[in-house]
Amino acid sequence: MGTPALLAVIGVLMAGVMGAGWAWERARRDATIVDVLWAAGMGLAALVFAAGGSGAALPRVLLALLAGGWALRLAVHLALRARGRPEDGRYRHLRRHWGDRGGPFLLLFLGQALLVVLFALPFAAVAANPVADFTAWTALGVAVWLAAIIGETTADRQLARFRADPVNRGRTCDTGLWRWSRHPNYFFEWLQWFAYVFLSVGSPLHALSWTGPLLMYLFLRYLSGIPWTEAQALRTRGEDYRRYRERTPMLFPWFPRDPDRRS
Repeated sequence: MGTPALLAVIGVLMAGVMGAGWAWERARRDATIVDVLWAAGMGLAALVFAAGGSGAALPRVLLALLAGGWALRLAVHLALRARGRPEDGRYRHLRRHWGDRGGPFLLLFLGQALLVVLFALPFAAVAANPVADFTAWTALGVAVWLAAIIGETTADRQLARFRADPVNRGRTCDTGLWRWSRHPNYFFEWLQWFAYVFLSVGSPLHALSWTGPLLMYLFLRYLSGIPWTEAQALRTRGEDYRRYRERTPMLFPWFPRDPDRRS
């Protein structure tokens, strides 16, 4: 099957998945599941392209293993984080703004289905790669993927450990990777998309692979990532988060600043 047909298959599958997720949200008044379904949907998209792509076996197998493994880890992490907790604060805020109408939340879920199709474009590039050998580009792609997964997992665990301590209630995590970036998990999430840029070197669709890091940066920096997360942090942690924001780089890890220092 060609790339447009595979994208259409993913779109139809994700419309069904997100429709079921919306029904779940209507029954429980909890939209947090949309994040879990998006992550799982990315894994589904990777498997669809790995199975139906026209490229060599090696890049398609690596696509299934790496993108599928990343998506599975993220989906499980998000599901475990949400278990037994109230609705994510971002969606509670939307519920207060929208009311409890089903229409806006249906659009939210279906919008996430469209985003899965959009973010699957780098997978199309890898799946069409005819290069059958394990090259230096392949090794670099695997290395970037490993670094990103290790970094994101470490950041998630450090944050979970910090929040699990009752002493830290109402405080902002500023230890470990969180000392060097306000969003180290987002940084490594962004970094992961470069793996598919390297894995698709030699593909006739290689240009599509660059949509991954570009779109992820735009969404994390300006749309659904950092702006929402920081707005929620300011609502819940107030001045503590403002001080943290003054001294800690936003996305790219770097040395903390001294807010009292004058240049």
